[in-house]
Amino acid sequence: MRIAIAADHNGVALKDRLIEALRAGGHEVDDRGAASHEELVDYPPLCEDVCRRVVDGRADAGVVVGGSGQGEVIACNKIVGIRAGLCPDVWHAEISRGNNDANVLVLGAKVIPPDTAELVLRTWLATPFKGDVHARRVAMIEALERGESLH
Repeated sequence: MRIAIAADHNGVALKDRLIEALRAGGHEVDDRGAASHEELVDYPPLCEDVCRRVVDGRADAGVVVGGSGQGEVIACNKIVGIRAGLCPDVWHAEISRGNNDANVLVLGAKVIPPDTAELVLRTWLATPFKGDVHARRVAMIEALERGESLH
């Protein structure tokens, strides 16, 4: 799988660890930055970069790491075609992929231990979308993105 990954200064160490785990798992990784925890970085451009790569097919999935992940998940979900899930644990990873067909995983480096983050990432990547009733709901989300009303 081709995975685009980025982190702001708060998430560089975790991003680097996740890159190692992804490569060890046989994935092709596109590291989109940041390069150093000493370099203060605004996360919205990183989120946009990763998400646009997912939307246009240069990446099969995206991973974004921030301090809490809150701002990152908001920024990612502003990009049409992105369904980003903030996943602090395995349960959220399973729901994010299985029910919501999320294509970007967001992690908060300040709130998730590195071992747990690796487990969440592995779970997220391995969890298939369930379809069925969930596909209908994802279609509704896509309608909202197009500016359509659900009423």
